[in-house]
Amino acid sequence: MLRFIARISGIVFGLFLYALGLLLGIEANIGYAPWEVFHVGLSKTTGLSIGTVIILSGLFIVVLVTVLGEKFGLGTILGVVLTGSFIDLIMYFDNRFAIIPKPGNLLTGALMLVAGLFIIAFGIFFYMGAAMGAGPRDNLMVVVARRTRFSVGICRGAVELTVTVVGWLLGGMVGLGTVISVVAIGFCVQITFKLLKFDPTVIKHERLDETFKALFGKKDSQ
Repeated sequence: MLRFIARISGIVFGLFLYALGLLLGIEANIGYAPWEVFHVGLSKTTGLSIGTVIILSGLFIVVLVTVLGEKFGLGTILGVVLTGSFIDLIMYFDNRFAIIPKPGNLLTGALMLVAGLFIIAFGIFFYMGAAMGAGPRDNLMVVVARRTRFSVGICRGAVELTVTVVGWLLGGMVGLGTVISVVAIGFCVQITFKLLKFDPTVIKHERLDETFKALFGKKDSQ
């Protein structure tokens, strides 16, 4: 049980870092990050709210990567639910206490965005390291890496570029921050993972049914 609590704590902390990194990119105010370009573009096209689009796109990716052979775990579910919740929570406190600095020019905005990308990479390390299923978008990154044999960083960048183009075609706004994110996210992830000696493609994630069996299954009597 203590090991389970430690793993869940790693997932929650990692998702918090992920949300913080995303929010730093938004507050940098130099353009939407790639997935936000996609979400806004799809929202404009379908008429659905951005929140609904984020939830539905996350669920769609979960189904897709599951069909392609990636495991569906408790961490995947938490990734769909908690990332947006943490963003709302951080924004709530930021609106009242101004905990996130506001960049005064383009350079500080760019530095803030890159810092957010590294924080996102550390977040990925913590919640994927729990081996209870990655978040939907990071699961997609791993699936692409396994099937193409390219590095995780290259695959992450390719995924980000693809959703940016699709989002732009659907009406999402692209700016300098988007370009920086597309170019830098792969490098940030690759550098962080190398420093931490972490390879997400070799992790054997625990399926949801395996987690419940480990927690509530009957143990064999000796």
